[in-house]
Amino acid sequence: TVCISGCVCPEGLYDDGRGGCVEKEDCPCVHNNLWYSSGQEITVDCNTCICQQGSWNCTEEACFGTCMIYGSGHYITFDGKFYDFDGNCEYAATQDFCGDGNSGGSFSIITENVPCGTTGVTCSKAIKMFLGKTELKLENKDYKEIQRDVGDDVQYWNRTVGLYLVIEASNGVMLIWDKKTTVFIKLTPHYKGKVCGLCGNFDDKSINDFTTRSGLQEANALTFGNSWKQSSMCPDVTQEIKPCDVKPHRKSWAEKECSIIQSEVFKICHSKVDPIPFYEACVHDACSCDSGGDCECFCSAVAAYAQECTKADACVFWRTPDICPIFCDYYN
Repeated sequence: TVCISGCVCPEGLYDDGRGGCVEKEDCPCVHNNLWYSSGQEITVDCNTCICQQGSWNCTEEACFGTCMIYGSGHYITFDGKFYDFDGNCEYAATQDFCGDGNSGGSFSIITENVPCGTTGVTCSKAIKMFLGKTELKLENKDYKEIQRDVGDDVQYWNRTVGLYLVIEASNGVMLIWDKKTTVFIKLTPHYKGKVCGLCGNFDDKSINDFTTRSGLQEANALTFGNSWKQSSMCPDVTQEIKPCDVKPHRKSWAEKECSIIQSEVFKICHSKVDPIPFYEACVHDACSCDSGGDCECFCSAVAAYAQECTKADACVFWRTPDICPIFCDYYN
């Protein structure tokens, strides 16, 4: 009944969210705060999505699952849950020996944590990979094979890719190790819902990732983590160590160095991967590595964020001659 100030699209046209009016079939789509025109394609994990009339139409391929363990006890499960667990023991990272019988499994991956400074925090320094009757032990930048008497024959191949040692097995398990404190475990979709351990159960739901060895769901990361230790002789973790409180003189240095994660350098990635947990993990690690290797701890923490950015199609060139340089000609 009265005129109202403002802009509307003519009959039959739609507001495209960018100040224009378009026909319905030309409506754009939004992904990670970026606009895409009708007909444009993007890749999300292993699926392709096409923008059609303002909504995404995606393929529904089952994708590889990836679990990342890095620094002083930082975990990102197969289903994307980020948490910290810092215990001084051997722990089952992931295995398919789950359920009541615990039989019929073909692999397990054990991570061994040892102190990486004087503050009491630990880093994963050695990995054991059991593939049927073969045991691989990865430590000191190399690996050795041990043949056991029990289990099936599972073939595997190893290769070096840039900084990483890659172990790929015929049963669909892949382990990628930077020969320091970062481990990626990749599983084929065949293992969905069939694995257990610190990396979660790979069922596309992060809410139930804290499932203990006995099958109970926990809310507390410490209780969950303690259940996956390999030896009952190891003490339980009872409290989270805060290394920046123990070594306050390192805190300002750690915050200054780690600020690169929240800086313009990574701006392209901020809308795709939340930088805050990675920044907090970086500060934690930079404070804790106080007996040598502090730059290594810092670099691994930033590299972990850069890796997640790359997975989200945000390639960031953050290394410089002054910040965590890599001598590519040497590695190549």
